[in-house]
Amino acid sequence: MNIESVCTQVVDLATTTGEFIRQQRKHFSFDKVETKGLHDFVSYVDKESEHLIVEGLQKILPDAGFIAEEGTGQQKHGGLNWIIDPLDGTTNFIHGLPPYAISIALMEGDTIILGVIYEVTLDECFYAWGNDKAYMNGNEIHVSDIDNVNDSLIATGFPYYDYNRIEPFMQSMEHFMRHSHGLRRLGSAATDLAYVACGRFEAFYEYSLQPWDVAAGAFIVEQAGGRVCDFSGGSNHIFGKEIIAANSKVFEPFVGIVSGFMSKQ
Repeated sequence: MNIESVCTQVVDLATTTGEFIRQQRKHFSFDKVETKGLHDFVSYVDKESEHLIVEGLQKILPDAGFIAEEGTGQQKHGGLNWIIDPLDGTTNFIHGLPPYAISIALMEGDTIILGVIYEVTLDECFYAWGNDKAYMNGNEIHVSDIDNVNDSLIATGFPYYDYNRIEPFMQSMEHFMRHSHGLRRLGSAATDLAYVACGRFEAFYEYSLQPWDVAAGAFIVEQAGGRVCDFSGGSNHIFGKEIIAANSKVFEPFVGIVSGFMSKQ
C-alpha cells in the first residue's frame, strides 16, 4: 500500500464531498433535521455525505472496514479500518454557522496511519500520512511555538448530554479564562484539532467524544509536532471519550492543569 497515494485520493474525496455539503447548505432548512438523542442531530446531508465517502473509500481500499458515525459499513478487527465523521459540527451546519468539517482517519490494527480533515466553510484541507509531515492545502503546517499556558489560546467543547463531569469542567474553564489568552468553543472537535496542528490554537481539551471526532485530528496534531493524550496523560484518547492536544512546549503543564480538575469525579 502506497500510503501517500492513498492520502492524496482521500483528500480528493473529502474535498469533493465537501463541495456537496457546501451546495446543500445553500438550500437547507431546519425541517430536514432528525434528532438522534438529546441535542444530537442528523440530516440527510450527514447521511448522504457518509454514503459518498464510504463508496469512495471502498474503491481506494476494498478490504478495509469502517467505524462511521452514521453506522455505514462494519469494523474489521485487527485489519485496516476507516474512522469517519461525514459532517463534524452538524449543529453548526444546520444553523448556517461555521465551522463544520469532514474527518477521515485510517487505522491499521490499533495505530492511526492517515488523517484528513476538510473544513468546508474555509475550503481548508488538513492531512498527514505515515511518518511524514502534516499539511494544509499543500503547505506544511506545524504547531505553534508558544511556551506557556498563560500566553496560549485554548479550544474546548461543551458536552451535549453527558453532564456527569460538568462541575470540574466548569472549574477548569474558569481557570483558563483567568490564566490564558482565552477559551474558544467552535463546535467541531475535528476543526479544533486541525487548528492546534497549524498553530491557531495552542491546546484543546474535551470529553464525551467519539473516535470519529478525534482520530484524524489527533494524528495530524502529532505529525505537526504536537502531542496528544487522555485526561490522565495516557494513550486512550481515540476510544476513551476524552482528549488533550497541545503543542509540545505547553503540553505537560496543560495536561497537569486539566487532569487536576477533571480527575475530580
